[in-house]
Amino acid sequence: MNLKLNVFAALSFVVLAVASAASAADSTLSNFITARDGKLFDGEKEFRFISFDIPNLLVVEDNVPFAEQNPWRLPDQFEINDALKTLQQLGGTVTRSYVITVAKTNDLPGTPRHVLAAGKFNEAAFRTLDEVLAAANRTGVRLILPLVDNWVWQGGRAEYAGWRGKSKDDFWTDPQLIADFEQTIHFIVTRTNTVTGVRYGDDKAILCWETGNEISSPAEWTREIANYIKSLDTNHLVMDGYGASELRPESLAIPAVDIVTTHHYPGNNKSFAELIRANAAMAKGKKPYVVGEFGFVSTAQMADALQAIQETSCAGGLLWSLRFRDRDGGFYWHSEPGLGGNLYKAFHWPASALGNDYDEMNLMALVRSNAFSIRGLTVPLLHIPAPPKLFPLADAAAISWQGSVGANSYQVERAKNITGDWQIIATNVDEAFTQYRPQFADEAVPAGKWFYRVRAKNEAGVSAPSNLVGPVKVKNATLVDELADFSKIHSQSGNWKIATHDCRAVKEDAHRAAGSAGDVLIYQLPNPVQNFRVFTFFPKEFSGLKFFISADGQNFQPVAARSENFFHGAGEYGYWQPVLFHAEKISGGNFLKIELTGETQIGRVEISHPALTQ
Repeated sequence: MNLKLNVFAALSFVVLAVASAASAADSTLSNFITARDGKLFDGEKEFRFISFDIPNLLVVEDNVPFAEQNPWRLPDQFEINDALKTLQQLGGTVTRSYVITVAKTNDLPGTPRHVLAAGKFNEAAFRTLDEVLAAANRTGVRLILPLVDNWVWQGGRAEYAGWRGKSKDDFWTDPQLIADFEQTIHFIVTRTNTVTGVRYGDDKAILCWETGNEISSPAEWTREIANYIKSLDTNHLVMDGYGASELRPESLAIPAVDIVTTHHYPGNNKSFAELIRANAAMAKGKKPYVVGEFGFVSTAQMADALQAIQETSCAGGLLWSLRFRDRDGGFYWHSEPGLGGNLYKAFHWPASALGNDYDEMNLMALVRSNAFSIRGLTVPLLHIPAPPKLFPLADAAAISWQGSVGANSYQVERAKNITGDWQIIATNVDEAFTQYRPQFADEAVPAGKWFYRVRAKNEAGVSAPSNLVGPVKVKNATLVDELADFSKIHSQSGNWKIATHDCRAVKEDAHRAAGSAGDVLIYQLPNPVQNFRVFTFFPKEFSGLKFFISADGQNFQPVAARSENFFHGAGEYGYWQPVLFHAEKISGGNFLKIELTGETQIGRVEISHPALTQ
């Protein structure tokens, strides 16, 4: 028995050693980042960066399809790779995640968190972090990892305190709470990555450990925690996560703190640039200074801030924030109703016209330029994107794909035969135009059997085609209206407006038709209406919709429709009630009238009818 155990142990050691060697071979990183004379270094070369925070990198908080009642899930490998390869293309060499998450008493069932209770950890969540670190090594993107949150969003000091019957402010002084937090730190720093076989404390992809996110910690707590991290890990730097727009002198005086940081948002009497220059002067020659978050101001003000980072001794800056592609198609979205003034949203790359309200195109071009120039490099030309991955589809009105890094649009092609005669049926399809819904509807598809494929496009050219999907049997065609305007409406009455604000409350639907009781929309179809679905949001009480059908557009008969309410509570973002209305096997004509009975916003309308024949 002992011999078997010894053999097993020896084999385990060999497997781990092989995994570690393979990981080292896969990594593009040669050195740990070090600090001296108020600067960061990669070996003997000064290390500077412009990049983005990626809040969803460890846990996604933005999975909000219409019928989904829990927005939380772990990112998968496609999403992690998309995030870090996107940063690569933007010139970023660093990203900062959001925090190591902590279970909350009001979490919805199935919500993934890293820390479940004192000394109890979620292996699935940490395996996702393993994947993130493996991808970071492959792409050469360094990670800043905040260890605890000051706020409510993903659990933090209040949860640690609650487990012991304490208040959140006790987190800074209570010996038991400090010990609980140090237990978490020990678990993380000494963890061995299940993908690479490398101990976290030995992983060069980690730029630094951040004591927390925007924490209000006393200097003595910071001193103790920084010293504890250093006792476990002599390879990595420690950044003080004290939350302010101006550096505190105490942080510069703590020997175990290697990096200091500030965050910048609207509301300060001084400009970002002015604050950054003053902070950089204060830290110069003492400790590297990183602008950990900044955003929600005009592109001109952001340009001034970027210039301040470039022209001072500041080591780098991270814009808030970037969201990556969704494994189910399109992007994750995150509106900023608070400090973002209900205008700004998380950025996507490449930028889209959908972000014109916050000047996304110009801002992203500015960031990419600065990200390369701060490294002493010219901005490279983009390459032709990789082919997208087309999902299986049963309905030609619901075509979705996993997009490609660097693709600013897509081309959809259709053929009668698998061998070819491909026709381009759509060009310049913007994958950002729809949120958590299919990217394209083939509204004009004739009856028959069809094959589909998609190509990604950018300024460098058009990709090879995606995988083929089909044959798709088509009997019905579907009019799909995303209500970005009223161009697909036959007629309307009332005081309709296109709403583009309050997007977080409506599952990030970027454009909706907003109306009140008595307002009417009428659609005309080329053939008799057979089925419809109407996606609605109710900011106050549920009030229902009325539906009518007509053969001449004048004389309407009522149609009974069912409703499904997917409301899971207002939550921390003040969600509205999402209600789906639908009816099937309708007869009576090719005009559909929708009438509101109260304050309502309509996000999408789908109306099916017999497809035309060729």
